Amino acid sequence: MTTGNSPAAATGTAPRRGRAARTGAAVLLLLTTVPLLFRAGGSDGVTPVPQLLAFLPWLLVPGGTALALSLAARWRPGLFWAAAALLGTAAFIPSYAADAPPPHGPSLARLRVLTANLEFGRATDGLLAALRRERPDLVAVQECDPERCAAALDSAAVRAAYPYRLLAGHGASEGSAVLSRFPLSPDGEVAGELAMPRAAVTVPGHRLRFQVAHPMPPLPASLDTWRTELGRLRDLAASRGPEPLIVAGDFNSSRDHAAFRAVLDAGLHDSAELAGLSRTPTWPARTTPVLGAQIDHVLVSDALRPRAARFLDLAGTDHRALAVDLELHAAP
Repeated sequence: MTTGNSPAAATGTAPRRGRAARTGAAVLLLLTTVPLLFRAGGSDGVTPVPQLLAFLPWLLVPGGTALALSLAARWRPGLFWAAAALLGTAAFIPSYAADAPPPHGPSLARLRVLTANLEFGRATDGLLAALRRERPDLVAVQECDPERCAAALDSAAVRAAYPYRLLAGHGASEGSAVLSRFPLSPDGEVAGELAMPRAAVTVPGHRLRFQVAHPMPPLPASLDTWRTELGRLRDLAASRGPEPLIVAGDFNSSRDHAAFRAVLDAGLHDSAELAGLSRTPTWPARTTPVLGAQIDHVLVSDALRPRAARFLDLAGTDHRALAVDLELHAAP
């Protein structure tokens, strides 16, 4: 008579566990390797690749788990595969193009920029508190709904602090706003499903362009729209002319997305990255700063240099806000 603890039973169990470990390792390695291949190839691919690329540093977790499973199963190909996946992930984690050339011209002005996605206007009170506390000079607001956000921005207190504004779009997610302490005028827009207005702003004696960014998220049904709208932001950056340009908002993309890197490659720099806050997560706010992706950005052209940046928690939204102190320099 044999029992479950007999040598025969143990002999049958060990191969099954080994096969299960190898299978689990292979699945995890595919999950890790496929987005890495697209990242290396400069493409965002199709679902679920863009979604996984947003959390690229976290691919170290399935890669490390696959390494442990391969070791337990004594699966040599898995060990080499996992090591290559971990090294590949680590290679993409360092900062991207953080060595922007220093401005050559003299300093002309200093200004503070704030961008905030209010999640259908739910974080309007949080935004008002941030305006009082941070006192930004230029503000880009996304998901500014008519009932709460737009009405609050029309209050006497906000108008006194920000006498110049630009509102665009209708609905809870489509609405965007620009607030300014400096005179501004409408300067067109980037076409998109969500409003992306642009203002020409006169900072005492100097003119710059301020663009709100809010392309569609890279959901399976809107991937083509996401790429197209990021491409339009890239085209704006590439054809910006001599005037300084700020593009601020919820880009729904991180620098591990090829479509976002194309915007940077058109001549813009990520303020948070230049301020030493690369990869600081902004979404989803419930899990930041432990887990998340940096998809909210303030991008600037060469004449603008960030002096400091900080991320702000606003109650009621799934995004963190971003405040950046900028210095405007004259052209060389």
